[in-house]
Amino acid sequence: MQFDKTHEMFRDSLRDYLESEIEPDVQELDKQEMTKEEAVGYLRDLRKLGIGFDQETAQDYFGDLKYYVIGSEEISRVWPSLNVMLNMSFPAMFANWASEETQDALGDKLEKGEAIGALGVTEPGSGSHSSKPNTVARKDGDEYVINGEKTWVSNAQICDLTMIVAWDEENDAQDMFIVDQENSPFDTRKLDKLGWKGSPTGQMFFDDVRVPEDNKLSNAIRNLILEHGDLGEALPFPNEMVDLFLSHKPLNAIFSFMRTGMAAMAVGIQQAAYEDALEYATDRETFGKPIAQHQLVQNRLYKMKANVETSRLLTHEAVEKLSNADEESRMYSSLAKGYACDKSVETARHGVELYGGNGLSTDYPLERYYRDAQTMTIPDGTEEIMKLIVGYEMTEMSAYA
Repeated sequence: MQFDKTHEMFRDSLRDYLESEIEPDVQELDKQEMTKEEAVGYLRDLRKLGIGFDQETAQDYFGDLKYYVIGSEEISRVWPSLNVMLNMSFPAMFANWASEETQDALGDKLEKGEAIGALGVTEPGSGSHSSKPNTVARKDGDEYVINGEKTWVSNAQICDLTMIVAWDEENDAQDMFIVDQENSPFDTRKLDKLGWKGSPTGQMFFDDVRVPEDNKLSNAIRNLILEHGDLGEALPFPNEMVDLFLSHKPLNAIFSFMRTGMAAMAVGIQQAAYEDALEYATDRETFGKPIAQHQLVQNRLYKMKANVETSRLLTHEAVEKLSNADEESRMYSSLAKGYACDKSVETARHGVELYGGNGLSTDYPLERYYRDAQTMTIPDGTEEIMKLIVGYEMTEMSAYA
């Protein structure tokens, strides 16, 4: 995948911001979850750089997925938690075609790109099984009444709105529903975790939560088509990619998009671990010479570099497939996510061990890279689930059961 001068200028501007405004304080920033006010501040900064979910910015950032993959890699190279907060706000894009009540509640947050979103899929006891959620939506007049629970939701405690997967009892089918906190308040609870310490994560509880019927995603998409006449003119994706939302289940299309972004995140973590390990190996001396002169240290650096480059190439291939709505896009996004996230753990581990005792110290970033890398292997589908999806796509035989 080739980048032109515009892509390179975007990358350089983003890198300058991250290295000047985030990197000097990232060790401290990552010690506690960002507040809602802090998150909004980051969204404002990133919007100035051309990254965001308001309609104007999103048309450019997601209209060419090369920007998206550059953004995910570069931000994650410095602070993966920031990228999680950012990218999990994507349901805000769909709120523009939800009910008037929701649009009024969010107000100019949508226009300014300051609406914080969340995606609720995982449920207690269900794990990666999302085809028949226990969260249910019952039709009652011109509203849906939602009952259920979601867990391991990024941005849960700070979101303005969430898009959740629920079982539509009326149609006896899975669907997604947009729920905003002002009109349809729901409770949340914080969850602590191994990595991504700066990214808020929690549970969501829905107890007779009422949402307008236009907040059902399939209805919102219908409204979008009625308004624009063409889904491709409204959604900020390449026209070919819009086909995924029409030919696949919306959740599968969303996951293909998210998993490609997760692969790019994993590449960013690997790049950071490799760069720090290389610098350390050329500076640190033992037995009167830099440790980079020892053969086994060079062996580690070789493996780290190989992991970074192969993960990046596979991720770029997944981006190409996704941009063109290739029939193999679901397989490649899952393949890239599974491979790159697994290799990010291996690469970070090599970095920790190359640092020796210092690799275990919180004074150095390697232990953070390792925790963040390990966290990458589970959200949006574990490595095992990725293998089963790829296996199904290759053989057309399901091994899920």
